[in-house]
Amino acid sequence: MLFRSGIVTSETGAAIHDIINVIRRRNTKVDILLYPALVQGDGAYKTVIEGIEYFNKKKSVDVIIIGRGGGSMEELWNFNEEPLAYAIFKSKIPIVSAVGHEVDFTISDFVADFRAATPSQAAEVVVPLEEDQYNQISEYKEKLSFIISDRLKEEKQNVKNLEKILYTAEINGQNVECGI
Repeated sequence: MLFRSGIVTSETGAAIHDIINVIRRRNTKVDILLYPALVQGDGAYKTVIEGIEYFNKKKSVDVIIIGRGGGSMEELWNFNEEPLAYAIFKSKIPIVSAVGHEVDFTISDFVADFRAATPSQAAEVVVPLEEDQYNQISEYKEKLSFIISDRLKEEKQNVKNLEKILYTAEINGQNVECGI
């Protein structure tokens, strides 16, 4: 089962490296798509909005992580901007806000579908363990095998019953039409 995670953050910051490392450690089958955005400075929130809109337009990911590592309140301020809050709210794709460290809160955190305390935690929450996925597939395989086996037994019994009816009809010399 292929899972695609969209990340909207700086392509050079520590946050993207942390997210990628955690995702790869948890699951090698996850595709990671980065939309490079400014996460600090005047008007940087606009590039985060562009990233959210890009992924929603392309419908190319299952979840979006937005965020950056820690910093002062001024450095995190872009994640408090009203237009960004509306973009997060309007997103059809679930968004995880991963801004700063555990003690940092922004408006983005309260509008997003989930708030992660750190970018690394966002990756932990979003990406399932590969081993868990294989175990789940194995369970589904067993259940499906049982259902198919049970259904085959039922159908074989139905065929035997129909054969008995036809055999009995032939012995009694009746002209029987089968509507199967």
